[in-house]
Amino acid sequence: MDLDAIRENTIKLLATLPAGVTLVAAGKTRTPKQLAAAVEGGVGIIGHNYVQEAKRCIEALGRKVKWHCIGHLQRNKAKQAAQLFDMIETVDSLKIGSALDQACAALGKIMPVLIEINSAEEDNKAGALPADVAALVKDLSALDHVRVEGLMTMGPWTEDPEKIRPYLRRTKELFDELAETRHPNAVMRHLSMGMSNSYLVAIEEGATMVRIGTRLFSPR
Repeated sequence: MDLDAIRENTIKLLATLPAGVTLVAAGKTRTPKQLAAAVEGGVGIIGHNYVQEAKRCIEALGRKVKWHCIGHLQRNKAKQAAQLFDMIETVDSLKIGSALDQACAALGKIMPVLIEINSAEEDNKAGALPADVAALVKDLSALDHVRVEGLMTMGPWTEDPEKIRPYLRRTKELFDELAETRHPNAVMRHLSMGMSNSYLVAIEEGATMVRIGTRLFSPR
């Protein structure tokens, strides 16, 4: 897809999002020029799945936008992730949270994080199980350099977005329950749900962030 089309797609998509819903441009496999076109269209946050790919793009585009980690983060990548990203959307264990906390302490920064929820409880998916989330929030809130700011979920892959609605709704219910609890360093601000084929359903179910790639950049 040419750069003008990416820019136009971004402008059109942003114009359709309700107030309070933030676009995260999913940058996996996209070139810095493609990402720059989306930024020209109004994107303020770019999400990346992999540390090394994000590093190349950040070096090319700089800090004119925010950078989110939206892929599964390995513990041995925590130090690099702490240096590169402005938010980690995929914390799903105390081990990952503690590794980030240690890395951020060395940098003198506090990292906003979202807890990734395995909302369909799929064996092959990353994410904390719904039943474990409250305890994980409590544990993470005790860390000094990590700040829990909400939840993220993928939901099971399906061509029909209606089929993931129950899992998005379940995650929103968890979000609302956690918003009623009081922990230091934990405030439910962001609910990251929905991608190119499901973001409209996700918004209906309460998403405040949507992670969209294909609709902006065309299929990979």
